[in-house]
Amino acid sequence: MDSIVEKLSDIETTAEAIVDHAEAQKFEIEQQIQARRDKFDEDLEADTQKKLERIRAEASEKVDRILETQRQKNRSTIEALEKEYKENHTAYAQEILKRITEV
Repeated sequence: MDSIVEKLSDIETTAEAIVDHAEAQKFEIEQQIQARRDKFDEDLEADTQKKLERIRAEASEKVDRILETQRQKNRSTIEALEKEYKENHTAYAQEILKRITEV
C-alpha cells in the first residue's frame, strides 16, 4: 500500500513539475512573442516614417517646381506688360485725355 502511495506521490510531483515547467515556458514564449511584436511595431513605425519623409520631400519638390514655373510665367507676363506700357504709354495717355475732354 505504501508503494502505491509513493507512486501516486511521485506521479503528483512529476505532474506538478511538468505544469511548472509548462508555465515557465509559456511565460518565456509570451515574452518572445511580445519582443517580436515590439520589434515589428518599431520596424513598421520606422518604415512608415521613411515613407512619409519621402512623400513629403517629393511633394515639397513638386510644389517648388510648380511655384518656380508660376514665378517664371508671372515674370514673363509682367515683362510683357511693362514692354507694352513703355511702347504705348503715350498713346494710352492721349486716349485717356481724349475721353476726358470729350465728355
